[in-house]
Amino acid sequence: MRRSTIGRLAVAACSLSLLTAFAPAATGAPDDAAGHGRTYKKVGYFTQWGVYGRDFQVQDLDANGTAGKLTHINYAFGNVSAEGKCFTGNVAGQADAWADYARPLDAANSVDGVADTAEQPLAGNFNQLKELKAKHPNLKVLISLGGWSWSTHFSDASLTPASRKAFVRSCIDLYIKGNLPQDGARGGAGAAAGVFDGIDLDWEWPGSEANAGTKFRPEDKRNFTELVKEFRTQLDAYGRAQKRKYELTAFVPTAPAKIDAGFDVRRIMRDLDFVNLQGYDFHVSSEKNTAQQSALYARKDFSVDGTVRAWRDRGAPAHKLVVGMPFYGQGWTGVRGGGDGIGQPATGPAPATWAAGYEDYKALKKLADSGTYEVHRDRRGGHAWLFDGTTLWTYDDPQVLRAKAEYVREEGLGGAMFWSLDGDTADGELTKAVDRGLRGR
Repeated sequence: MRRSTIGRLAVAACSLSLLTAFAPAATGAPDDAAGHGRTYKKVGYFTQWGVYGRDFQVQDLDANGTAGKLTHINYAFGNVSAEGKCFTGNVAGQADAWADYARPLDAANSVDGVADTAEQPLAGNFNQLKELKAKHPNLKVLISLGGWSWSTHFSDASLTPASRKAFVRSCIDLYIKGNLPQDGARGGAGAAAGVFDGIDLDWEWPGSEANAGTKFRPEDKRNFTELVKEFRTQLDAYGRAQKRKYELTAFVPTAPAKIDAGFDVRRIMRDLDFVNLQGYDFHVSSEKNTAQQSALYARKDFSVDGTVRAWRDRGAPAHKLVVGMPFYGQGWTGVRGGGDGIGQPATGPAPATWAAGYEDYKALKKLADSGTYEVHRDRRGGHAWLFDGTTLWTYDDPQVLRAKAEYVREEGLGGAMFWSLDGDTADGELTKAVDRGLRGR
């Protein structure tokens, strides 16, 4: 099926068996952590499928003020074929060219307020992102490749020097040069040129088991390093011809065992502009007991601070580490044991709008405001949850996100990343909270 937000529910479940103890020890500001005058990265994922059920359009980012507070939008996702090439098309569960560049938008849903015509070669999300960039010239858009469901063929595509060259060439041709498949009047050579400013690698996970059917090999660690180098080489070569720079980033895991299995940290960080750290799904609603999913600090458990230290200890520079923050919550129902509900057995995932156990922040905010649920906070751990005596949701609200933004500043990190923008409120409450926090307000 199409890569959806539910895919991330399995990330931590596959990682928990590799758990390493973390303690919330303060590391202090590193040498490169002055942070004064720094422009922090604020990276938001825009989901291809969010334009359907959630009716979250690119134009919403402009209307609610979010676009002006982001430095990057990662478009989720681009797929990799069994032949090891980037591709798109109208293939159920594999690609959605209709959403990407064929679907016409009316005036009310267009960034520039002008309805798409039947003749224009570029429509859909890609055209709207291009219009959004025209209105916000400092905003960059990256195509994110893979994700939980679409990392299936990364290992094969990265296996040899020849396969890596062909893989990278196909991605640059499709997304950077914008040579889209012809779809009636849509697409064609250069149709999407100028939409994307770089590539984000979301291979989950090199060298480690992940989604069912996703291939992995011991040599993935070496091959991922070479793949990153190949992307850097080809992007730089094309950038020189265009007299501009194209960015290269990656989404990377929390679990130390997964880091060590798939990432030669010092080498890849030389070629990547920055990495987005998994800062959520530390625990998921498929587990038997309730738990935090995104704590800033945690003893003998996954945490944001533990993830940052794991990457820094392996040689990653602080200023290239961007902290992932969730715009959704993990939920359990049938919670037993009383108290505040955390750490208690549950009968299963909580009912929710789109997928059991997974709910957008905008829906959780309504629960918090309803008076039915009580908001609980672990102020030392830096996380929050809702509990009504039976159902528990662990999530990040503006107060938690401001604390995380302060942590980013204090540790001299690169910024914040959000999964995903369609989970925020209509007025962009969470994005604004992080923006204020990174500006020290």
